[in-house]
Amino acid sequence: MDGDEQDETRDAFHELVNMTPAELDTWLDTDESRDAGHHQDGGESVGHASGRRIVGILRKKKSDLTDDDYEHMRKVVGYVRRHLAQRPSGDVRDTRWRHSLMNWGHDPLERHG
Repeated sequence: MDGDEQDETRDAFHELVNMTPAELDTWLDTDESRDAGHHQDGGESVGHASGRRIVGILRKKKSDLTDDDYEHMRKVVGYVRRHLAQRPSGDVRDTRWRHSLMNWGHDPLERHG
């Protein structure tokens, strides 16, 4: 991934990840967070593991980001965009849809970011 691709990836990531590391850490400690998403073999969900990785990425300096970090940021951007396109009707405040997105660092009810 060249510098321009890294810049585009990082910009899209920071546009879509609208939760701070502290907000995401707090969210990941909740039962709602642990219950949301796809679980393999009864273990941690893919989204919950991703959330922990996102916290680490958000806390890094730009110069410390690795190729693996950029690949994960691309994965996050793709997931959030796909999931947002599937927004259910009605109040989404306490839905698995919102909880899954929050595991990936995006709270659809927040405007900051």
